[in-house]
Amino acid sequence: MTSRNWVRLFITTLLVGGMTGIFSGFAARWTDFAWMFSPINFTEILWSSIWLFGIGLIYSVISQMGFFSYLTIHRFGLGIFKSIRLWNTVQIILIAVVIFDLIYFDFWIVAVILFVYGLVIAFLKAKQTDKDTFISALFFIIAATTIELIAVLRVGDESWIYFMMISLLVCNTYQLLRLPYYLKRSEAEREARKNKKAAVQVQTVKK
Repeated sequence: MTSRNWVRLFITTLLVGGMTGIFSGFAARWTDFAWMFSPINFTEILWSSIWLFGIGLIYSVISQMGFFSYLTIHRFGLGIFKSIRLWNTVQIILIAVVIFDLIYFDFWIVAVILFVYGLVIAFLKAKQTDKDTFISALFFIIAATTIELIAVLRVGDESWIYFMMISLLVCNTYQLLRLPYYLKRSEAEREARKNKKAAVQVQTVKK
């Protein structure tokens, strides 16, 4: 990916995280914000939205760190195991461990949400690219999101858990499904520059 498209992905993911933070924050922590809407207090709603937007930006950065870390781990995994099938098997085992740990530590609702949502997104990813990406996408949605959630899981506040989880899932999904677009765009830009350079060289030779 070109640096320009990486910056585009970074900025758009930031905005997605910020906007998601507003809606997921109000929804997950409604008991803290309900009084602002009865009667409607526009000033408090505005300041709360700005605050939630800022937290959403932080969650977005965490999501992006997790995403690019996973891309690195995925590359290492393919290099170590030399086979996509063997690497997928390892990822399935790790998924099972993560799900078991969530259930064991009494976060079974989180486990169910991540597993069901992960299946849906993995199916969309496989349909978008190829079937070999299904397990990798499922692993990223479940394992990476769980790791990113560790801080709030340790605290145990449900409203913050769902607030952060929704924001992370949206950002993780956006990056996962949007990455191929930016990769193709980067490839097209490189090809265009290559053709332009070749055309300039031809014109120089003719002169």
